[in-house]
Amino acid sequence: MMSQATLFEPFELNAGVALRNRVAMAPMTTWASNDDGTVSDAEDAYYRRRVSGVGLVITGCTHVQANGVGFTGEFAAHDDAFIPSLTRLAVAAKSGGAPAILQIFHAGAKAPPDLVPEVVAASAVAMKPGASNAAATPRALTEEEVLGVIRAFGETTRRAILAGFDGVELHGAHAFLIQNFLSPHFNRREDAWGGSPDNRMRFPLAVVEEVRRVIAAHADRPFVLGYRISPEEPEKDGLRICDTLVLVDRLVEAGIDYLHASLQDALTTKPLDAPEGATIAKILVEHVGGRIPVIAAGRMRTPYEAARALSEGLSLVAIGQGLVMNPDWVELAESRRQDAIAQDVAASDVPRLAIPEKLWQVIEAATGWFRVRQTA
Repeated sequence: MMSQATLFEPFELNAGVALRNRVAMAPMTTWASNDDGTVSDAEDAYYRRRVSGVGLVITGCTHVQANGVGFTGEFAAHDDAFIPSLTRLAVAAKSGGAPAILQIFHAGAKAPPDLVPEVVAASAVAMKPGASNAAATPRALTEEEVLGVIRAFGETTRRAILAGFDGVELHGAHAFLIQNFLSPHFNRREDAWGGSPDNRMRFPLAVVEEVRRVIAAHADRPFVLGYRISPEEPEKDGLRICDTLVLVDRLVEAGIDYLHASLQDALTTKPLDAPEGATIAKILVEHVGGRIPVIAAGRMRTPYEAARALSEGLSLVAIGQGLVMNPDWVELAESRRQDAIAQDVAASDVPRLAIPEKLWQVIEAATGWFRVRQTA
C-alpha cells in the first residue's frame, strides 16, 4: 500500500491546474446562504476555515435555473445578479491557496416543491417517499425546456469564469437532473432524449459540449471541467455500472478533465450485481486507464483510509465529513498527528469549527452521518 506521504504529493489536472497535494475538499451543502440566495457570512467563514491545507476545493452545489434548487439555504448562480456573491465565494474558497471548483447542477425531481415554482425532470417519475427532499411527481421537460437547461449550464459556467473560479464540476450524481436523464428508471421519454442508452446519454453529453463551448469562448486562463457521477442506483430498473462505464468513455471523449465518483464508501462499495467482485472505485480506475484523473468521495475520514484509496489507483481523495469535524485535517495528517483527528462533534465545537447553524441542525438530525457527542 502507498504510504500516507502520497497524500501530500503534488498533482496536476488535465487542464494544467496544479495542486499542492491529492486531498480535495468534497462538495458539501451547508444550508447557509442568505434568504436572497447570496453567500452569507457563515458560508464565507466555513470555507475560509477549511481551505488552508487542501489541494483542491470543490464547493457545494448551486442551481443553474431558478427551478433547480435542491436544498434550503442553497446559494444561487442562475442569474448575472449573483456574480458578486459567487465572486465572494471564489475568494473565500481560494483564500488558502488552492484552486476552487464551482459545482453546478439542477435538482430535477429532487427539488423541494416549496422552493421552486414547479418541479420538473426528465420524465414524470417521482422520487421514492423519504428518498429525497421531495416526493412530488415532476412535470416532464419539453424539448424547448431541455435545450434551455443545457444553455443554463453554459451561462452558469460563464458566471463561474467571471467570478474567478478555476473550473466547474457538473453534478451528474445523486438522482439530480443530469442523472435523471441517464437513468433507465427515471427517464421514460420517447423522444430523442430517452429510450436507448445513447438517447439517455444525450443530455449529459450535450451539457458537457455546451460547457466546453463556453469555456473556450470566455476563459482567459486554464479552466477545469469535472463531472460527478453516482455509478449505480438502488432501484431494480435503475442505473448499473455497465451503463456508467459506457458514459465514462463518452465523457472522456467529450473532453472532461476529471471524473468524480460519489460512493457510499470509497473503500468497500461494490456493484449491486457483483457484490463479491472488485470495488466500484477499482473498476472505475481500471476502466479509465489513466486517460483522466479519477476522484472518489465516500467515508474516508482518516489519513489511513485516504491513503488506502489512493493505493487503489485514485488520483485524488475527496474529504467531506472529516473536514467538517477537522478543518485542519490536512495539517494534522501531514504532521503525523492523526490521533488528534476527531471522529465526532458536539454543539460546543460549533463556533470553533465555523459550522453554520443550519448545517449543525442537519448534523444533529441525521442518522449515521456524524457521531454527535451530547456533551463536550
